[in-house]
Amino acid sequence: MLNLDPSFFRFIRLFTPLGVEEEGLQVYVGYLKKVVAMRSRMEFEQLVEMMDQQNVNFVRCLTNLFKDIVLAIEENSEILSGLCGEDGIVYAICELQEECDSRGSVILNKYMEYRQLAKLSSEINAHNTNLLAVGGGPEGPDPREVELYLEEILSLMQLGEDYTEFMISKIKALTSVDPELLPRATKAFRSGSFSKVAQDLTGFYVILEGFFMVENVRKAIKIDEHMPDSLTSSMVDDVFYVLQSCLRRAISTSNISSVVAVLSGASSLLGNEYHEALQHKTREPNLGAKLFFGGVGVQKTGTEIATALNNMDVSSEYVLKLKHEIEEQCAEVFPAPADREKVKSCLTELADSSNAFKQALNAGIEQLVATITPRIRPLLDSVGTISYELSEAEYADNEVNDPWVQRLLYAVESNVAWLQPLMTANNYDTFVHLIIDFIVKRLEVIMMQKRFSQLGGLQLDRDARALVSRFSVMTQRTVRDKFARLTQMATILNLEKVSEILDFWGENSGPMTWRLTPAEVRRVLGLRVDFKSEAIVALKL
Repeated sequence: MLNLDPSFFRFIRLFTPLGVEEEGLQVYVGYLKKVVAMRSRMEFEQLVEMMDQQNVNFVRCLTNLFKDIVLAIEENSEILSGLCGEDGIVYAICELQEECDSRGSVILNKYMEYRQLAKLSSEINAHNTNLLAVGGGPEGPDPREVELYLEEILSLMQLGEDYTEFMISKIKALTSVDPELLPRATKAFRSGSFSKVAQDLTGFYVILEGFFMVENVRKAIKIDEHMPDSLTSSMVDDVFYVLQSCLRRAISTSNISSVVAVLSGASSLLGNEYHEALQHKTREPNLGAKLFFGGVGVQKTGTEIATALNNMDVSSEYVLKLKHEIEEQCAEVFPAPADREKVKSCLTELADSSNAFKQALNAGIEQLVATITPRIRPLLDSVGTISYELSEAEYADNEVNDPWVQRLLYAVESNVAWLQPLMTANNYDTFVHLIIDFIVKRLEVIMMQKRFSQLGGLQLDRDARALVSRFSVMTQRTVRDKFARLTQMATILNLEKVSEILDFWGENSGPMTWRLTPAEVRRVLGLRVDFKSEAIVALKL
């Protein structure tokens, strides 16, 4: 309640019988302005007296100003519209907005002076410049103090935005207003002095938020440590918590410029300093020696390299989750197409860092694979000495005494399986699949150089099935397609006669998709010791 003088109401009612309603409106609104100004001035003077204290409540001071202006309209709308219809209400809103411009600007300017935001911003800019200089410079402001200011600024910005939105919606809800008054009224809110000072405050917010975000991300990287019972190190969750908090706060300002600035800063941090930190541990010289040539460091090195790869994998996912969250929140807060387009452009940049992390991850896993393959290659090369021109007795003996498959699988498992509990499921699957790729390509080359009996073809089919069966247990992704070419070679080498291939080829292939070209099919048929080359050449594939 504004506690207005009752005698003033009686005085105002005299204007209508005299036919000077407009003059009455001006007098009454002038009175309302004086009441609001007096109340705000008194509270502001009390606030100034407390400026030497640590936490002065500027938010309450601004809240009360807005509340008084809203009450002045709400409690007096009947009198205002009685004088000049709904135009009287719009006139009062515009006049009282002048009071908001005057008193609200004073409150915001005093807050910026109290928190020395101009000085603080200069220190931050100097700190950022010094970081680029050789040897650096003095430490910047305390991020914890900056966070307190950010929350205060956010509250003031939200107050201003909520008040502005409420008053504009109140004007738009009026149905019988002079059409020329609406644009003037809206402009009074969006381009007045309070709005301009609020923009200055927004500028300081962006500088402080950028500093807070950078400093805390750097701190998270600096104090990064291995977490017990976690596949990633501490910096992953810490960094993304900081980014999420800063971006949520930026969106809460309802200011598109703030969101764009903070989003761009987040993308820059992810694409540069954080990306570099992710890759640091994967640049391990002599990785193979440290992983496999004994000593106490083996498990430690394995854990470190696996954690570094996990950090990349999880970070890539976190970026996409963050992007999705920002997208949803911005869609609610910024419905205007132009604003959405700005956000979309920034989010594309953010998503780019997810792809960059994936590329770095793939390179890191390939590096790890390169330390394993030399330990498997000798066993693969020994397959070259195994005969596939088998008699029934030899084929039966192979069933009891496997010539190479089990030895190869043992070598793979002993070099690979110990890393499974250390890696994310996605990373371990990729890792195993790259090992399989290496094995399959080498086996294809070796088998293409051999000669086969029909039982040898059957043996190759049995070998391929044994590999598929074991590798299927090692990974969550399907491996059958990896062995498709090898399995199809075994099918061809197991035929009774050359022409039988036509039962599986072309229209007769059924659900099977041939991975071998016609030339390769002929070449495989040529590996059978008992198939005539004339019959193979005559085939119409």
